[in-house]
Amino acid sequence: MAKVCWPYFDPEYENFSTRINPPRVSVDNSSCSDSTLIKVDSVNKPGILLEVVQILSDLDFIITKAYISSDGGWFMDVFHVTDQQGNKITDGKTIDYIEKALGPKGQITQEVKTWPGKGVGVHSIGDHTAIELIGRDRPGLLSEISAVLANLHFNVAAAEVWTHNRRIACVLYVNDDNTCRAVDDPNRLSTMEEQLKNLIRGCEDDEKVGYTSFSMGFTHIDRRLHQMMFADRDYEGSAGLTNEIDYPPSFKPKITVDRCEEKGYSVISVRCKDRAKLMFDIVCTLTDMQYVVFHAAISSDGPYASQEYYIRHMDGCTLDTEGEKERVIKCLEAAIRRRVSEGLRLELCAKDRCGLLSEVTRILRENGLSVTRAGVTTIGEQAINVFFVRDASGNPVDGKIIEAFRKEIGHTMMINVKKIPTSSKEPETSGWAKTSFFFGNLLEKFLA
Repeated sequence: MAKVCWPYFDPEYENFSTRINPPRVSVDNSSCSDSTLIKVDSVNKPGILLEVVQILSDLDFIITKAYISSDGGWFMDVFHVTDQQGNKITDGKTIDYIEKALGPKGQITQEVKTWPGKGVGVHSIGDHTAIELIGRDRPGLLSEISAVLANLHFNVAAAEVWTHNRRIACVLYVNDDNTCRAVDDPNRLSTMEEQLKNLIRGCEDDEKVGYTSFSMGFTHIDRRLHQMMFADRDYEGSAGLTNEIDYPPSFKPKITVDRCEEKGYSVISVRCKDRAKLMFDIVCTLTDMQYVVFHAAISSDGPYASQEYYIRHMDGCTLDTEGEKERVIKCLEAAIRRRVSEGLRLELCAKDRCGLLSEVTRILRENGLSVTRAGVTTIGEQAINVFFVRDASGNPVDGKIIEAFRKEIGHTMMINVKKIPTSSKEPETSGWAKTSFFFGNLLEKFLA
């Protein structure tokens, strides 16, 4: 019998084109008067646009314009970016980091997978254990979650919490109160899992109520929150629930799906109020829905953003049915709204200790304040908590309630209250913290 010989396949072949044509990155501060131009030329590969936008978003850059082209085997991007104050990017260390992360030595995909700040699931990340939860939101739920962890002597060192359509998704980084190390005792983790599951499910048996996920793996934290809510189908809305926030017309995105007959693309057009990380949220959602972006044009017109994406499904098909188009529109609208937080922003700083988050969220709950979004981090011995709050009915917070909260908690921590501006020109109130806190950035610095 003849011996079957399989053809030899070099495992390095997949990276061959990248080694021959490594990514080229340039940071240009001379061509444009009001922004820095970041140009990326690279061999095209699946997910590369998301990886680039992800890095720029993690640096808290504002993308004012962008031009994307990746038809064929080559990927070409031009981004016009500024910092959060609208200035060019001139810091030498930041520019070096951009060139390294996006350039030939960056190996973008590997770095994103191995950065400790990008890890979620339940697993050890350095000296921390990560937990992810999703369920039906209700007033005081974050307080109850943090109380369970405090009672089990888990210290919450960092966390991200999003709410949308009466659903809540959160990723928490905890360690042991006594050892300050990751918790790997299976009995303690099992007890925590059981208590959190019972807490999220409450007295209801509906599977839609919620669950605790203990999956392994490493994913960018914001992308993971999008994935959790997408899998939870938060884009389907919450018909019949009376407490859902009614977003004003200025926050309602206008999304259309058309067809480019000449090139065989579906064209997604988005116009909505501009904000930080808007492009990341849209590209992340399209990527996770298995769509490939071939061309895109991004621009900002005053307080509004216009974004246009030429896409196909990974199998090469366009969006041909009304059902597909409607689903994409709903999913993109949900992705845009998840990060929108109306109302008041509370920034609190105090010396870190076990139970601090539980104490703060308990006082918020007792004062009738409901948390719609939160970011928690610890830098050195200082814990920094950022909460977006409304009253329990989803309405704007009465100033008297905030003053009562300030009096009750102000003797133990520093507090800054900011009203979310209704337009980009409206100034924010000043306070002890002149620097705005951006959750992903702080988390990255903390876990670096």
